[in-house]
Amino acid sequence: MYLKNLTTKSIRSYLEDVKLLKEKIESADFLVMGAGAGLSTSAGFIYNGERFKKYMFDFMKEYGITDFYSGGFYPFPTKEIMWAFWSRNIYVNRYLDAPKNTYKKLLNIVKDKNYFVITTNVDHQFQKAGFDKKRLFYTQGDYGLFQSVNKGNKKTYDNEEIIYKMLDAQGFERNEKGIYDILDEKKISMEIPTELIPICPDDGSNMTLNLRSDDNFVEDEGWSKASIRYSNFIDSIKNQKVLYLELGVGMNTPVIIKYPFWNMVIENKKSSYACINYNEAFCPTEILDRSIIINEDIDKVLDDIVES
Repeated sequence: MYLKNLTTKSIRSYLEDVKLLKEKIESADFLVMGAGAGLSTSAGFIYNGERFKKYMFDFMKEYGITDFYSGGFYPFPTKEIMWAFWSRNIYVNRYLDAPKNTYKKLLNIVKDKNYFVITTNVDHQFQKAGFDKKRLFYTQGDYGLFQSVNKGNKKTYDNEEIIYKMLDAQGFERNEKGIYDILDEKKISMEIPTELIPICPDDGSNMTLNLRSDDNFVEDEGWSKASIRYSNFIDSIKNQKVLYLELGVGMNTPVIIKYPFWNMVIENKKSSYACINYNEAFCPTEILDRSIIINEDIDKVLDDIVES
């Protein structure tokens, strides 16, 4: 049941919504959080601008690429160049800490609740912030994992070690904080050595990222166990006092988080729904009386919850 009568207008002021959200979090018996790209954007994971320019200055000049996302679709002329781009992309958006401590703020607010997180983000920031990994379901994959292009291979492979080798080979150096940096742009190469192109250790095939882009996405053992834990959690809280908290979820894949949350709130009269998304928060009018709509930056809202 996908509801179509939507509203972006809250029935309260911003400060009233923040206060009510804090009360709902504190009083809920169960908390289900759904997180999308807007949460990481609020944490400073911006895909263009200075973050991109710093690590991709040469790709901007050579290929006219202006952001991490669109660059992922660029038809690079060689695998060596493609993996140079992707190794930097993965490092910046998976292995570096978020510029702001938004995820840790969220954890401090919900850590004592009986919670579960479902997210379409692939940057691993929940675990890096300290969330319980057994209460996380990354539905769309993980930048930190490779998979074989061989459809018969259903395993995934950690890529941290090979990503660091690729950065070393391109001329990146670690600074005094241990972070890969560009100390001399003239020493940076736009390609990796052929021997570093990732090859599957089990079947000898080429490797690719474990990201859901088509039906070749590998749902490995870890993914399957997380899916089962999430399903069991949802089944166990039916007709309970639940807060469904949606954070930065857009309309690219609404069937994963947004539509299910709406429908679960419709079915459970004891539940509530909250949506925080900068200029993109809305809900069905059918559940407006049990909803909190906040069209503000998530990081700011978390600060205001603590201060309220």
